[in-house]
Amino acid sequence: MTGMLLFAASLAQAADTIKIGVLHSLSGTMAISETTLKDTVLMLIDAQNKKGGLLGKPLEAVVVDPASNWPLFAEKARELLQKDKVAVVFGCWTSVSRKAVLPVFEELNGVLFYPVQYEGEESSKSVFYTGATPNQQAIPAVDYLMKDLEVKRWVLAGTDYVYPRTTNKILEAYLKAKGVKAEDILINYTPFGHSDWQSIVADIKKFGSTGKKTAVVSTINGDANVPFYKELGNQGVSAKDIPVVAFSVGEEELSGIDTKPLVGHLAAWNYFMSIPDKANDAFIKDWHAFIKSDKRVTNDPMEAHYIGFNMWVKAVEKAKTTDPNKVIDAMIGIEAPNLTGGVAKMLPNHHLTKPVYIGEIQADGQFDVVWKTKGLVEGDAWSDYLPGSKDIVADWADPKIKCGNYNSVAKTCSGQSYK
Repeated sequence: MTGMLLFAASLAQAADTIKIGVLHSLSGTMAISETTLKDTVLMLIDAQNKKGGLLGKPLEAVVVDPASNWPLFAEKARELLQKDKVAVVFGCWTSVSRKAVLPVFEELNGVLFYPVQYEGEESSKSVFYTGATPNQQAIPAVDYLMKDLEVKRWVLAGTDYVYPRTTNKILEAYLKAKGVKAEDILINYTPFGHSDWQSIVADIKKFGSTGKKTAVVSTINGDANVPFYKELGNQGVSAKDIPVVAFSVGEEELSGIDTKPLVGHLAAWNYFMSIPDKANDAFIKDWHAFIKSDKRVTNDPMEAHYIGFNMWVKAVEKAKTTDPNKVIDAMIGIEAPNLTGGVAKMLPNHHLTKPVYIGEIQADGQFDVVWKTKGLVEGDAWSDYLPGSKDIVADWADPKIKCGNYNSVAKTCSGQSYK
């Protein structure tokens, strides 16, 4: 009888928690980047519980492993929302995984916080995009290379899926609008987990040997970055000759490789671990204590989860409920500190205001900031440089629009294809 009573008590306790879904790959090609994000959410939940939880209830993490398998992301998302009855989900890295889960979140009226820089061209009622859009990362990086380093030839190298392809489509249009000729742009795609970079790096060297300053803009994702950078070192491609600016390589990815040959190469992010700030110092200290290692690094998507989680807590407190519709409405206009001395604001298009930094890789795997925007940049859901996008507006606050894909010329709202 005692066992039955204990079982009933544990069931009652489980029903009295607010469940939070964690949807990050813990195995497969993306585990190198995503496992840390799972740990970040667990740390944030732990910290919130120490403050007394939320709405008088403790928070409970429900962790699943979609294993870098895009259809499995959709299955696991459905499981979290229908079976586990989570109030919110923090997850996904690649755009293909996010697009796989979007129809599930919209069908089941779930809420997803997506923490990684991406290609834009999307705004869903169910999603809050806490990573950068191209105008908060890719465009400023190209501007820096063009103005400060006087780059004339461009290699756009990416992993073969939607984020690199769409980002490069935007960058190609932007470069051509700036007067760059087609023959001065080389575009290359490789599959996830690609390991043999010998011929591609040789092609990059050849492309950069014409006397015009050349740079690589890299949207290579996941563990393929390790052999890519190793091959650059093997073939003596230095940052002085052909700098690489990466959008998916941060402190976490560099912690697994010898960074000495990479010194001087660049990355564009909205946060670096090396930026001095009281909030950042406290976050790093808390992270080291939680993960029980002072060698573990912090990075940009971790900050995005930090911002998103704190915004969600504020929205739930404001709405006095975890009801998705009320929380979604309460989120717009919510502000939360970032980790670099500023304040992030949730815009009506479900994107954030962010600073942009360009960092130079150091021998210790950290970044020295060489450039930053003067202020915060508003995330633009739809690119001004793609013909089909420049008239599109996303606004979930304006009662006349309430749409993520509103054509401001035709005055019509269209649904979005997430394929």
